[in-house]
Amino acid sequence: MPQIAERMSRLGTEGAFEVLARAGALEAQGRRIVHLEIGEPDFETAPHVKAAANEALEQNATHYGPSAGLMPAREAIARHVAGTRDIVVDPEQVVITPGAKPILTFTIMAVVNEGDEVLVPDPGFPIYESVVEYVGAKAVPVPLLMEREFRFDPDDLRKRVTNRTKLIILNSPQNPTGGVLTQSDLEAVAEVARERDLWVLSDEIYSRLLYEGEHHSIAALPGMAERTVILDGFSKTYAMTGWRLGYGVAPLSLVPHLSRLQTNVTSCTASFVQLAGVAALEGTQEPVEQMLGEFRRRREMVVRRLDAMDGVRCLWPGGAFYVFPRVDVPGKNSKEVADSLLAEEGVALLAGTAFGAHGEGFLRLSFANSMEELAEGLDRIEHGLKRLRSRA
Repeated sequence: MPQIAERMSRLGTEGAFEVLARAGALEAQGRRIVHLEIGEPDFETAPHVKAAANEALEQNATHYGPSAGLMPAREAIARHVAGTRDIVVDPEQVVITPGAKPILTFTIMAVVNEGDEVLVPDPGFPIYESVVEYVGAKAVPVPLLMEREFRFDPDDLRKRVTNRTKLIILNSPQNPTGGVLTQSDLEAVAEVARERDLWVLSDEIYSRLLYEGEHHSIAALPGMAERTVILDGFSKTYAMTGWRLGYGVAPLSLVPHLSRLQTNVTSCTASFVQLAGVAALEGTQEPVEQMLGEFRRRREMVVRRLDAMDGVRCLWPGGAFYVFPRVDVPGKNSKEVADSLLAEEGVALLAGTAFGAHGEGFLRLSFANSMEELAEGLDRIEHGLKRLRSRA
């Protein structure tokens, strides 16, 4: 039988989709499952965005477009990013992709060599480490600490930079913890990046889902625009997960390489989807504000319920739509707890270790679900944790 390439063994996956599949198998057996595992807004795409897509289809925006994206869409994104980050953005710096993950993958492929090192947040989005390891580089975890509200220790980050370090990956607001980096955190990273001549990939996909304060981008700091790639997209903010529409804002020197990778992998992003994205950015933002208000209401209920449970400590997430409670069950690790809650209580969530070794002892819950489903899920979690402790 023909052999599979060795590098495939280095490519990981997302725990959320694995748990979703297991939950689906239980549902096929007639079980009712409460879904708290998947990071997808439970809202519909706004009517004016769908109308723009329909109009684009009627006007036959169904053909190949430039690999980097349609210029009207690149211009709209440039205006949006410039206005929300207080930076100057040339439309030529924008590369539009089918979802935001290609920007992550293309950036790593374009700037990281085999044997290089990349600093990644831990716990963090698992695809960071997956792609780094796939290209033959080494992912170096930077612990995010609960005592620092799930932010890194700047001195610890500096110690992890070596002569092999090529790239630092940031994510704020963060998946899975909901943590938000402060201006001083970003300044510490910028200082290291400038001193060591490093690239920075700033994953800002949750930048509009912020519950207090304002979003800060490292690209706005002195000397960082020429070494930073901003990753963002439409899935979370505009409830457009299935549309697959993301983008990167990169230094002009890097754009041809990202665009060439796009040519090789996907050719281009669907034209009518890009035009729907323009409507999302330039139309009313009321649906975004309504969704954020509902997420804020859910956040309060979820955090208060979890924090009142025995052996559970839950911080208030500053952004995104996740909570990351520490759960103490004697004799059980976080995966065993998560597996038990799914199998015996019918509630799907993720073990903290799905996001790295420093996620041990934690669970990730998405509150992108209705208040009714969340309340039922929390009841099941509380019952399950009591059951597990009674067996300890």
